[in-house]
Amino acid sequence: MSQDNMIKMECPECKHTTYFSRKNKKTLKNRLELMKYCRFCRKHTKHKETK
Repeated sequence: MSQDNMIKMECPECKHTTYFSRKNKKTLKNRLELMKYCRFCRKHTKHKETK
């Protein structure tokens, strides 16, 4: 996987980075937000893309 397409997904409640994903930065300019399961909070939260 190319490093320039990699993004980190962070839980806004516990501030843990739990997911890594990739996106096309040419077509998606805004930050990504997805509902994911956080194993530290033990619930589904809206994970946001970090730098």
